[in-house]
Amino acid sequence: MCGIAGLLRLDDSGADDWLASVKEMADALSHRGPDDAGIWLDQQAGIALGHRRLSILDLSANGHQPMVSPSGRYVVTYNGELYNFRALRVDLNGSSREGWKGHSDTEVLLAALDRWGLEATLPRLNGMFAFALWDRAKRRLHLVRDRMGEKPLYFGWFGRTLLFGSELKALKKHPAFTARINRDALALYLRHNCVPAPYSIYEGVWKLPPAAIVTIRADGEPERPPRFEKYWSLHDVAEKGIIARSQDLASLVDQFEELLEDAVRLRLESDVPLGAFLSGGIDSSTVVALMQRQSGLPVRTFTVGFDDPAYDESSAAAAVAGHLGTEHVELRVTPKDTLDVVPRLSEIYDEPFADSSQIPTVLISELTREHVTVSLSGDGGDELFGGYNRYVWCPSIWRKVRPLPQPLRRAVAAATRKVPQRTWDNIFDLVRPVLPDRFDIRVPGLKVHKLAQVLPAADITEMYRSVTSHWTEPSLLVLGSHEPSSALTDTGSWPNLADPVSLMMYLDGVTYLPDDILVKVDRASMSVGLEARVPFLDHRVVEFAWSVPLHAKLNAGQGKWLIRQVLARHVPAVLTDRPKMGFGLPLGNWLRGPLREWAEELLGEDRLRREDFFDPAPIRRLWSEHVSGRGEWPFHLWDVLMFESWLSGQH
Repeated sequence: MCGIAGLLRLDDSGADDWLASVKEMADALSHRGPDDAGIWLDQQAGIALGHRRLSILDLSANGHQPMVSPSGRYVVTYNGELYNFRALRVDLNGSSREGWKGHSDTEVLLAALDRWGLEATLPRLNGMFAFALWDRAKRRLHLVRDRMGEKPLYFGWFGRTLLFGSELKALKKHPAFTARINRDALALYLRHNCVPAPYSIYEGVWKLPPAAIVTIRADGEPERPPRFEKYWSLHDVAEKGIIARSQDLASLVDQFEELLEDAVRLRLESDVPLGAFLSGGIDSSTVVALMQRQSGLPVRTFTVGFDDPAYDESSAAAAVAGHLGTEHVELRVTPKDTLDVVPRLSEIYDEPFADSSQIPTVLISELTREHVTVSLSGDGGDELFGGYNRYVWCPSIWRKVRPLPQPLRRAVAAATRKVPQRTWDNIFDLVRPVLPDRFDIRVPGLKVHKLAQVLPAADITEMYRSVTSHWTEPSLLVLGSHEPSSALTDTGSWPNLADPVSLMMYLDGVTYLPDDILVKVDRASMSVGLEARVPFLDHRVVEFAWSVPLHAKLNAGQGKWLIRQVLARHVPAVLTDRPKMGFGLPLGNWLRGPLREWAEELLGEDRLRREDFFDPAPIRRLWSEHVSGRGEWPFHLWDVLMFESWLSGQH
């Protein structure tokens, strides 16, 4: 895992020191690659590549980058891991060990490119990666990203100079960079709580989408906006749907366990210490169970515990770890520990990002890095196998409310939201002793308000969009903005799927997963030089998940059926069968308490008017309602606060 940066200049204008410029760009990513640094440039051709290395495979100088292919045709600066590099090496050279300088996956990638070319090589790769490939023969630069979007890559034209890097902070180090905030992207951010690809917070700077290639000719002209070429498509995988696979559920469980176990096995390849995040939930427990099954020593597992029992899963993680016999490390964090992370978030995430679970993700990454350099994660299971409550909740609610007139639903929703979430929590506490077990839900007030939010929906897809949106009309809040279409709102780009739940899972897979979840994990882990690997996002697992019937994912009102069946073979269900918690924090209470002064300064009306990005009125109204307890708006306010905190760091 590494940090990459570089530039391509289409003319010889400018007299800056190329070596110094690219070195400064790459060094801005030293947290991603603390172990080694390198630069390759051909000033006559207009190309410069920079690299910061986190040494995982082949710790010797034979893994140094940028690296040139055996033929001399290709030069690459590469971030990521090819998990099947050993199999590719056999395909390229049989069982012979001759002709190889070392045993890095980067060397194998370049040999494959020499043999097969880029177009034929990419489908053979099983890994997470983002790389810049310079073709010296054709004088072309290819920017490439992995299928599911695990690794990031930003790029943009500044005059006739293309800048690219793993994070925005690398681009900003070049003297040609100009920072103009993209108000349309800011509107998207308020809906998604992150800036979705291909946009970035800056005008003229793009994120390379998952499974995409951008090719730039050294003798061409800048393309604005860029043209993306896809070498793999989740849209096509989802639409292809059920293939000629056994529909016998027992057989599917066997096939899935074998496939996931192999995905885990490939991700255990490392020349440095390795462990796993363990929350005690279904997904991380399954990954750890399959790791432990293949390990001759206890797997090292890590979790964080919180004082507030509503947000603490540490006892569940400890129980799973005890059953599996892992070497388990738990960090008990205080409210002060978590609050101390807040001022660092804008630097870690580099552009506005408002998923508040970023805070515990930073903490677990810091803990884990004290012990290992690589950690496996259970991310991706929810989107692929129906784990989110909304996959059950939306169809159930829609069936009940659809017969009711929409005006009535709007009125009920308005009345429900007038009752503060804390009041609903108190009501549930009073009646909880006489309620059936199925109504014993965590944070009931929040869920009642979520119900009120979706009641006015015209159809189930609008209900889903409401559930997954923060500000539902962000262009009214961001002055001078027009919200662009995205995968969430562009219905013409949706695959033709047989049921709305599958559509929800697909949309989560192309929006929430790459733009939120994977960004959260990548930036948090790489901020401390920790490589996070995600077995559920092995493309073979992804394709398998979309080839099985929906009832193998959602069964009897419960999600992740297939994962649960595999896990039950290794861990008793009593240890993991509990309501989904997520990685939450008492954000609402924080904003009324220890974060109130900080938030008040960032949300000051004079400040908002002076900056001229937001209409202050709705923000001040929500803030007033929140601090007084008349309303609960932690996530809407966190969106604005994270932008304001990021903005204050730009000056």
